[in-house]
Amino acid sequence: MTTPPFLVLDGLSKRFGGHTVLDGVALAVGRGEVLALLGPSGSGKTTLLRLLAGFETPDAGRILVDGERLDPLPPARRNVGMVFQHYALFPHLSVGENVAFGLRLPRAEAAARVAAALASVDLPGFEDRRVGEISGGQQQRVALARALAPEPRLLLLDEPLSNLDPSLRERTRRELRRALAKVGITTVLVTHEQEEAFHLGDRVAVLGGGRLHQVGAPEELYERPATRFVAGFVGRASALPGTFEGRDGGAGRVRIAAGGSEVFWAGEEPAEGLAPGQAVELLVRPEALELRPRGGVEALPGRIVERRYAGQGTYYTVALASGSELEVLSGPHAAAVGETVHVGPRAGAALPRIFRREGA
Repeated sequence: MTTPPFLVLDGLSKRFGGHTVLDGVALAVGRGEVLALLGPSGSGKTTLLRLLAGFETPDAGRILVDGERLDPLPPARRNVGMVFQHYALFPHLSVGENVAFGLRLPRAEAAARVAAALASVDLPGFEDRRVGEISGGQQQRVALARALAPEPRLLLLDEPLSNLDPSLRERTRRELRRALAKVGITTVLVTHEQEEAFHLGDRVAVLGGGRLHQVGAPEELYERPATRFVAGFVGRASALPGTFEGRDGGAGRVRIAAGGSEVFWAGEEPAEGLAPGQAVELLVRPEALELRPRGGVEALPGRIVERRYAGQGTYYTVALASGSELEVLSGPHAAAVGETVHVGPRAGAALPRIFRREGA
């Protein structure tokens, strides 16, 4: 028997004035699961978090936690913990006093709750430390401990690492991931950083324009994006226009203009299928392409217009004769800016995804 979901969003919609911010969002989150809401600014992810917290009221739809309707309840009765973007710690209070803030318990019980919450985020014995004496990463975990002290049934994180320096962010992200796994509480976090969503989330929900485009594991979103928006937003990808020619050996066949001639590339078409002659785009990852010194089957001629060294490899932007640009991940010393090259699909790489061309 399948375990019922712990958190259910059932057709949530929200409008501000005449602008629809969320449009019929529906998803389910398992007990103890960490779900990352990923999307650009204006995608609706923060509004969705505010609906869960009770700071906003949905215009349509329901929120259920463990089978109970949450949306009619005021914030104080939802038993939801929240860590704000800037932590909102009180600098004049000790760590222990910050974690205990808001607890309405006898002193001994409150002290036990504080100690347990700090231990859960690997900060045992920090009760008497001053907030200004600890690092940014430790402050983040103190804010998390304060959210956990009332023993909420749901935890919400609003851009939890956005105010940290890049050098501190990665280490704090690892610490936060360990803390969430240790606590085992159902968690929804908002972020616009793909790496953060992929690291912290058991699954990732991609929002764009108020719509939920796809929910899945990081590998699924990257390798099998369900929509054109997900393919372009998650990871790096170049759009290559072409014409759908039909199917060949289980893959879609796309005709591409190549500087006065034509080549054919294979791709994976969407579930709803495409009709021959339809204008399409191939969304192709940089690591699925290679630079070729000479032409040949599937080769597209172009010129390198930009080179960006990235450690183990280098990203090359290649301007094609057709006017399109492709980003190629290759060896660190493969070519130079201004050099004429040919681009083709890398042998053994995942097929690019085929999508209907927007506006066509």
